[in-house]
Amino acid sequence: MKLLLSHPTGNEFVRALINALSQQGMLAEFDTTVAADPASPWIKVLPGSVRKEWLRRTYPIPQNEIVSHPLRELGRMILPRLGLKSAVKHETGWASVDAVYRSLDHKVADRLSALKNGSKPDAIYAYEDGALHSFTRAKQLGIKCIYDLPIGYWRAAREMLGAERERWPDWAETLTGLRDSQLKLECKDEELRLAESIFVASSFTAKTLGYFPGNLPKVQVIPYAFPPVLGERSYETVTAARPLKLLFVGGLSQRKGIADLFAAVKIFGSRVQLTVVGSKMVDDCAVLNEALAQHLWIPSLPHAAVLKLMRENDVLLFPSLFEGFGLVITEAMAQGTPVITTDRTAGPDIITHNENGWLIEAGSTESLRAAIENILMKPQLIEAVGRSAMATAQKRPWAAYGQQLVGAIIRNN
Repeated sequence: MKLLLSHPTGNEFVRALINALSQQGMLAEFDTTVAADPASPWIKVLPGSVRKEWLRRTYPIPQNEIVSHPLRELGRMILPRLGLKSAVKHETGWASVDAVYRSLDHKVADRLSALKNGSKPDAIYAYEDGALHSFTRAKQLGIKCIYDLPIGYWRAAREMLGAERERWPDWAETLTGLRDSQLKLECKDEELRLAESIFVASSFTAKTLGYFPGNLPKVQVIPYAFPPVLGERSYETVTAARPLKLLFVGGLSQRKGIADLFAAVKIFGSRVQLTVVGSKMVDDCAVLNEALAQHLWIPSLPHAAVLKLMRENDVLLFPSLFEGFGLVITEAMAQGTPVITTDRTAGPDIITHNENGWLIEAGSTESLRAAIENILMKPQLIEAVGRSAMATAQKRPWAAYGQQLVGAIIRNN
């Protein structure tokens, strides 16, 4: 069985899958936008920061298995730096994220038609917002369509996050994910209708597909994996003179539960110290700006610096209300930093409550407050739960995710 895998920007879970497919001899090709060849001589002459950014777009497979279509993605990377922000405007910009996804989708559809019969793949594996045209063409050619939904289904998001507008009206403007056009939402539904098998990374995402108005093929949950585990971790003692160090990493939107976060932390005053890492979804949300002024706020950090900061804090708070997975959970656990997260993330799939982390009810300030209070009363839990989190992370590297997903693809097809 040979698969054509399509994804515009690449990330850890895409790399793990293409690597596993390549090792199994199952990868027909990987279609993407920008794919850097680390062996190219010209990369060595680039300035250090540019070279580092470019090398983020490398993939662990032979270059002859990669087909790149870079134009729009290069525009998305470059045009905003030249002051042309309208070029990346949501949905309508020539180099917007949506345009990048649509463009690659069309390119893959054309490529499927151009391939000769002997070189056509048996299946195409594509992701939400980038599958409609390639799936439509694949159906015409008798090629199977495998769909990956990285975040919860949009109708569930409308209902769950719509309730947040009433619960926290002052924070409603941060819910920017509810602004997708009707056409984009209809395309999402059509992608699901065309799919012959569906993979998701959390049980929560699978549950949201219950909101789909129709029949779907079997939905399989294959959780993502953990980055390499820190070799050694020391833990400081929480005392009256040394507050509990809490960390939040993520976009500053109520989708991530930040209104609950700030409300819960406020109760404890100087007993806790909160650091927030993340960019604003909107600039002029008064309650957000007021809350950030009361804590240490870092708008952006390199990934390595985020991992270092995780090791320097006691607990990661991730009270998200609608999350396909939440990679910051696994990143923190791999650093030995225990996590408080909700039942609307991958938490229930990878965390056993009170053993390697803590699970709370989504949208409950009181549940978050109680979890923090429990740690303040029993600070010895930080090390015990943190070390258990690292042990969990050691059991599931990214290679394990790729192998498990490929195994499920084989069994399903």
